[in-house]
Amino acid sequence: MLLICTTLWGFAFVVQKSAMETMGPLTFIGVRNLLGGVVILPLAIFLTCRSPRPQALTRRQWWFIAAMSLALMLGSWLQQVGLLTTTVTNGGFLTSLYVLLVPLIGLFVFRTWPHPVIWFGVPLALVGIYYLNGGGLDTLNAGDALVVGSAVFWAIQVMMLGYIARTTSQPILVSCISFLLAGGLAMLAAFIFEAPTITGIMGGWEELAYAGIFSTAIAFTLQAVGQQHLPSANAAIILSSESLFAALGGAIFLNERLPPIGYAGATLIFVAILAVEALPPLWARRQAKLTN
Repeated sequence: MLLICTTLWGFAFVVQKSAMETMGPLTFIGVRNLLGGVVILPLAIFLTCRSPRPQALTRRQWWFIAAMSLALMLGSWLQQVGLLTTTVTNGGFLTSLYVLLVPLIGLFVFRTWPHPVIWFGVPLALVGIYYLNGGGLDTLNAGDALVVGSAVFWAIQVMMLGYIARTTSQPILVSCISFLLAGGLAMLAAFIFEAPTITGIMGGWEELAYAGIFSTAIAFTLQAVGQQHLPSANAAIILSSESLFAALGGAIFLNERLPPIGYAGATLIFVAILAVEALPPLWARRQAKLTN
């Protein structure tokens, strides 16, 4: 399930880039999130009704979900605008930097000291970015910078989702609401800044269908179910492969190629992400075995 999930996410970068031929970034993420929210809504209602003790969301939780939805919208928007000028391969690997940003944000905002591996992963990822762009910062374009900026909001969204999902025990319902709120906010902004048209939206209906149904609704459901049956370290290793599938999609469908030094940089970023995601739970599991 998780492997299918990461495949769907990785190949979504291809349709995100091609969709910009017929519509603006805000229009795309608005329709995509609204579609994903509508598709997952029946499942969210079903699981809520099956809950032995369903509880209504409190006002504080609603405000938390609203803030999380704003982070989701801003992250999606910056990523989408960035893909106008950067490659799918770069977009996939640079977006994955959110994995490294989550513990850093936890350190500076919540004073939660991260696992020591983060001090290995961050410098390694920075070197990887340097080589990903050909061994020079002069080739880092505006699109690359926007995608790196989007990773900050993805990190915030991931942290907030983890917290609100634990406090409500309804991750699918919370995500469904967040998709609908983020999509509605993006469409409101689209009508102000982009003037979306039915013709333009229908011109990219295949991309929207893939992104909304497969990458958003189906992939998230697979993640929510799959992670319940795997140790966190195993899940982290599989989920880290999203950037690899983005690069594969760019190579197959858009004929994107990196120079050898670029592939070296991508490898360094992937190793950094894998280390930060997988080593802490593996270490915790080993310590638990030793104490028992």
